[in-house]
Amino acid sequence: MGPFGGSVVVAPGSALPALGFVLGGIALGTVSGLVPGLHANNFALLLAAAAPGVPGPALYVGVAMLAAGVTHTFLDVVPALALGVPDAAMAASALPGHRLVIEGRGREALRLSALGSGLAVAFAVPLAIPMTRVMTTVYPTVRAHLPLALGGVAVFLVVTERSNASRIGGVLAFLLSAGLGLLTLDIDPSAPLAAGGMLMPLFAGLFGAPVLIEAIDGAGVPEQADAAVTTPRRTIGATALVGTASGAVVGYLPGVSAAVAATVTLPAVPEDDGARGFLIATSGVNTSNTIFALFALIALGSPRTGVLVALDSTGVPLDLPLLLSGVALAAAVGFVLVPLVGDRYLRTVGRVEYTHLSIGVLCLLLALAYLFAGPIGIGAFCASALIGLVPPKFRARRVHLMGVLMGPLILGI
Repeated sequence: MGPFGGSVVVAPGSALPALGFVLGGIALGTVSGLVPGLHANNFALLLAAAAPGVPGPALYVGVAMLAAGVTHTFLDVVPALALGVPDAAMAASALPGHRLVIEGRGREALRLSALGSGLAVAFAVPLAIPMTRVMTTVYPTVRAHLPLALGGVAVFLVVTERSNASRIGGVLAFLLSAGLGLLTLDIDPSAPLAAGGMLMPLFAGLFGAPVLIEAIDGAGVPEQADAAVTTPRRTIGATALVGTASGAVVGYLPGVSAAVAATVTLPAVPEDDGARGFLIATSGVNTSNTIFALFALIALGSPRTGVLVALDSTGVPLDLPLLLSGVALAAAVGFVLVPLVGDRYLRTVGRVEYTHLSIGVLCLLLALAYLFAGPIGIGAFCASALIGLVPPKFRARRVHLMGVLMGPLILGI
């Protein structure tokens, strides 16, 4: 019997406690997903630090951690859409999801993201075993030529920009973020949180702060129209499937984020309509990556995501059926919560004075940068924020900022 064999029998007396742990994980993932700037990997490190003190069987604690991570991948789209919405005049350089909010289609965007994540779970479970076998076969070759593979991705991202100016901006953003990564990623900061690290201030500065800075003088969240999904079902399904497959690749190719994978693979989707397709695909990558990483952990004994690193570090027994049951329940609840919570989130943010809100969220990100990386985290956050302003100045995609990870890997550092 292979690494994916086996069965689980949950006794009635243990089913209720297991369910309680899963629901607790879902609650934690909901709260963390709604906190702007808190990345799933940072949240996973916090869970790993807290797990030893949680009373209960290690397996149940592990199921709760996995459920929290999956729920987070559903809910983190809510603050991403509602916060940092620029003025309509800046729509051309806004993030794809923000463009939909500016157009009054934020409620539709929430549902597209939920569909992308939900369909990714449905596709990933049957595809996980064959995809894991393919990736484990191909991975040694990819790993041996990783700088070439990542360099090819970086070149593709630049040449597919729409103008020479945006290509120049893309190259500049990539080089600056790569330099920042070379200077900071190996730093072991002295921080208030034992589970800290440099990724939080770097990512919050590169991708969060610039959007908020641009939105300070913006009009905020406009009145949102109905929640009808206008993308054809066939296109949604095809895009989610592409996102799901990309989730497997992201798990095995270091430095490639969901946004990078979506940008590279979306041309394969027929009738892709830009912002909507990007939202579906990135949501699918984020969520399916957790499932593929779970199978990779069982097959290779090597965790590939922050959540799985946390799971592995706490010595959780790898009981695949029970862990997948927790994932399925978390996905079902997350699918329902995204529109339920998201609509209210958009309405609430729309009533708040947006300048004060943007400044308040920037202050929150600064505080998180300090908690995760201490004083040096604040410096890294500010430097990242300046670099993060480069792509919109050249009307280039922000995905080039992933050079912060790709650059050091290309150089073999």
